[in-house]
Amino acid sequence: MSTLADRIELIELMGRYADIADLKDFTRRPYLVHSDSVTLDFSSVVDMPPMTVPLDEYVQALGQAFAPFAATHHCVTGHVVEIDGDRATIHAHVRAEHWVPEERAEGGPDRWLVVGFYDNEAVRTPHGWRLSSVKLTATHQENAHLAAPAPTT
Repeated sequence: MSTLADRIELIELMGRYADIADLKDFTRRPYLVHSDSVTLDFSSVVDMPPMTVPLDEYVQALGQAFAPFAATHHCVTGHVVEIDGDRATIHAHVRAEHWVPEERAEGGPDRWLVVGFYDNEAVRTPHGWRLSSVKLTATHQENAHLAAPAPTT
């Protein structure tokens, strides 16, 4: 495959990654985006250390992680792709908005905004490029308290 074709596939991979949450496709799409195990680092936005987990385990947690939000929108741009054989790195800008249901906002802010960067790694598989590592570095947040799970009554 040509370097240009690889770059296009890797940029589209980031679009498919954003669609997981934005389309609420937590069962099928992760298998089109991630490798069999994935290293995740969201420590800049949640109190959780970086970890490597089997993809099936990650898929089970995804729906729960996004359950508090009525809608999300992830805009991933400015991709800088470096390819080294069957491995690649992707640096990209991200603006991610997460809206909570009106009743949870209780008249206050209804949107958690995260702005920052992704520094991801991908591997070439027989099924195409897949993300093996996802790292989010938040440089700005608004209403981060909305990231917490909805209170149970």
